[in-house]
Amino acid sequence: MQTTFERLFVAHPRSVNEDYLAHAGVALRFAQLLFRAGLAALVHAVIPALFETSASSIIKKLHREMSERSRTSQRS
Repeated sequence: MQTTFERLFVAHPRSVNEDYLAHAGVALRFAQLLFRAGLAALVHAVIPALFETSASSIIKKLHREMSERSRTSQRS
């Protein structure tokens, strides 16, 4: 049986072949890019001529990366 600590901090990173800090770094980078995409979408909502494809481009990039990471972790 897993301890609460293992469940909260170790199990998921291990399931994708990372330690806690490596996983935190990846997650924080994704969070930063999602934040930027959100800001671009917000500006685009007010001024449609600005950031016409920025948010969708970021989302597509993140989807590609996440899909590749998922395939890689499933092979290991």
